[in-house]
Amino acid sequence: MEEELERRTRSEVPTISLIGEYLVDGGGKRIRPALLLLASRLLGYEGEVDVKYAAVLELIHTATLVHDDIIDGADTRRGRVSVNRRWGNELTVLFGDYLYMKGMKVALEEGDVRVLDLLADVTLAMTEGEILGAERRGSADLTIEDYLEVVRRKTALLFAAACRIPAFLVPGSEKHAEALWGFGLALGTAFQLQDDLLDYTASEEELGKPVLSDLREGKLTLPLILSLADATSEERGAVETVMSERGFVSVPATAILGLVERVGGLEKARGVLEAHAGRARQHALSLPPGDARDALLLAAEYAANRRK
Repeated sequence: MEEELERRTRSEVPTISLIGEYLVDGGGKRIRPALLLLASRLLGYEGEVDVKYAAVLELIHTATLVHDDIIDGADTRRGRVSVNRRWGNELTVLFGDYLYMKGMKVALEEGDVRVLDLLADVTLAMTEGEILGAERRGSADLTIEDYLEVVRRKTALLFAAACRIPAFLVPGSEKHAEALWGFGLALGTAFQLQDDLLDYTASEEELGKPVLSDLREGKLTLPLILSLADATSEERGAVETVMSERGFVSVPATAILGLVERVGGLEKARGVLEAHAGRARQHALSLPPGDARDALLLAAEYAANRRK
């Protein structure tokens, strides 16, 4: 898959190849491709098309990352200078567009309309999730339901697609498609909610970016959403000030951490996370037993307990 990804980010345009090489060398968890390959193995697929689709998912995911970094004005990504900081917003947004279309073109090579339709639906939903999130940025009135809907669109659906696509490749495996989709959806949600927790509990070295970076960007995530229900008017005002100032200028980070600790926001968020991880485990246990299913169960544990 890494070889496929490297090959697909080469271009006759030198700058595209340069940025592509920079991103591929930067690594990443590659969890979406890994899930697709594990689901493919679980269903007994023996061809090579799954490797191509795995690379497609990573191309789409990478496109969302470079666009996110432009929107957020990020300086770092995975412990290195972000693409937008190194090459500027203009080239970066065009490169993100290139990655999206390259992914769809690679998928088109196989000519499976079902896969193309799924990928188109998911990428559209991801864009809708970005828009919903942008509209709610800077607002302290975000509900848990609204937030989880943004998470479903922006993150979980691509996980679900990764697990679902192999069922298109193996005749007779449609009976497992619903469980694979449900597993991916729950896993992707748990993965994002653990990201939310790490923003409060991990170090900058572990994250590869500053702690409390979401709040600095005007975004409320689960621990703070759950904490605001029990916050005083003064504490709520402090949160609103941080979001409006886009940083800890007149309000120290310790004030926000103190609020979350006082009302047990992290413990509440952990409970929601565990519920989604539990759903992922239940879906996985309904799938055929074997080493691939064991690995999917391990993925659920990883999503809920990783440190970076």
